[in-house]
Amino acid sequence: MLKKMLLAGFAASAIALPAAAQDAYTIGLTGALTGPPASTYAPAVDALRIYIDKVNAAGGVNGHKINLILEDDGAQPSKAAANAKKLISQDNVMLLLVASLSSTYAPAIAESKNANVPLLFAAVCPQSVYPPAEPLQFCTTGFASHYDSQATLDFVKSTAKGPVKMGFSAMAIPLSRGEIDYAEELSKKVGMTPVDKEVIPPATADYTPFATKLKDADPNWVFSWAPWVTQVRTLEAMRKLGWQGDYIAWGHLEAESELKRLNDSKFYTINSNAMFQDGLPIQKQIEEAAKAAKSKYPADTMAEGWIAGMVIEAALKSAGWPGSPEKLQAAMENLNVDLKGLRGGPIVWTKDNHFRTHLYYRVYHWDGSKIARVQDWKAYEVK
Repeated sequence: MLKKMLLAGFAASAIALPAAAQDAYTIGLTGALTGPPASTYAPAVDALRIYIDKVNAAGGVNGHKINLILEDDGAQPSKAAANAKKLISQDNVMLLLVASLSSTYAPAIAESKNANVPLLFAAVCPQSVYPPAEPLQFCTTGFASHYDSQATLDFVKSTAKGPVKMGFSAMAIPLSRGEIDYAEELSKKVGMTPVDKEVIPPATADYTPFATKLKDADPNWVFSWAPWVTQVRTLEAMRKLGWQGDYIAWGHLEAESELKRLNDSKFYTINSNAMFQDGLPIQKQIEEAAKAAKSKYPADTMAEGWIAGMVIEAALKSAGWPGSPEKLQAAMENLNVDLKGLRGGPIVWTKDNHFRTHLYYRVYHWDGSKIARVQDWKAYEVK
């Protein structure tokens, strides 16, 4: 019943503009709206839906509404493939979005290339959007391979007292596994000692065996770069086994509430999005919009989807009317979007860089009474 209710809410956007679709900008998304990883993706997709609804209520873009079609893939590659094919060949979208596990990327990329339709990753950014970028591929999300590991290990090195024995945790999906492999090698170059690496299947119910192997390797730090479910369950399993070391994970949209819940001062998250405790004007706008839309998700999980909406609106405005995949791609190759403080700087895309020109990272933890910044924005140039 819960799954049906979730899908019913998302389906409202999919059927919002059928009669006027030919007079609208039609875009489509395949995402993990249900299934184990949904906590990392579904709130962001709902935020995108709310943002697009807000734009449409204000008259749309260039006098035309945005027809947003949402399809659930449950993080399954076969469903993502069917969704991508339908969205491109039947719904004639001018932009395809993916908000799911990296195991779903290959079929979406294939469909995008076959139809020459731009593809926007609303999930972890693959290296194909870095310079020199694949022409059709773009990414808005804050988490990205290689740079995240570099920033994380820089923080650990500056924070640790004494030699670092590093353990690693990943989900058994392409980008998570690849990033932790990269981090393991990078740790050696910066003077750390990698002691164990656990690559955990997505459907794992009991994390104890993996946590036991990590604990027995005796790390004093563990780094996890994976969907939140893998990151936090690995930590919780290790704590139950008595491990008392420091643990750092990527700050997905669940991080703000989870830092409070876990009440663990040795658990750090490295983030590219500002937490909602900052009370920025744009964060208050998101809170008000989520409340008005009666979203089932907390506003503090919505920054990624809101950012995607801001970028899509700006790109469509620049592309003009009538819209087309070709015009939209050209607009996306020359874009600068002010994120109003949601990140440390703007999203800037160029012809060769479809990621951003600079990354900014903060580190947070729970200090016993509140979420505290351990490191403020630190910039990395994307080359």
